[in-house]
Amino acid sequence: MQELFGGAGGLGWVVVKAVLLFAVAVIGLRVGERRTLAQFSAFDFAVAVAIGAIIGRTATSASTSFATGAVALVTLLVMHRIVAFARQHSRVARAIDHPPVVLIARGRIRHRELAWAGLTSPDVYMLLREHGVGDLSQVGYLLYEPRGRTTLIRAGEEAGPVMQHGLAAAGYLNEAGPSLDSSDAK
Repeated sequence: MQELFGGAGGLGWVVVKAVLLFAVAVIGLRVGERRTLAQFSAFDFAVAVAIGAIIGRTATSASTSFATGAVALVTLLVMHRIVAFARQHSRVARAIDHPPVVLIARGRIRHRELAWAGLTSPDVYMLLREHGVGDLSQVGYLLYEPRGRTTLIRAGEEAGPVMQHGLAAAGYLNEAGPSLDSSDAK
């Protein structure tokens, strides 16, 4: 029975530490940016996993104090806030965030970009079905966004300023506007 329940006297402290760490995490996330939970980027995900690991490890370890876990949590949340603020500068954002990728241009799948994004043709066909597209000829552009979502502009529609910004961020837009030029062969 000792192997299953250990020293039952220590279980109360596990509960106390878990509740306190949970409170620190909730308060820290509440004080932090809304994007912490709303828009997971790679660094958001890393912080979320680390927070879970700290709470779990600190709560269940008899040798790790609440104070140690709380300091680790607060440190991660502060660093997350600093990185989120630093992302407002384009160089930092480029280092942290994936740029958008043009997966389809004017009805043509861009296989090199698919490979770079870790996608396959069946993945793209599924994304197109989600957008209600039945044929590649209906697609003007399909962008794979930094957070993994896709943006579709249908064939025959003009790429407005917002879409042009996405195409430019993907390195696809030149001064003359979207075109199938040597950048398609990337």
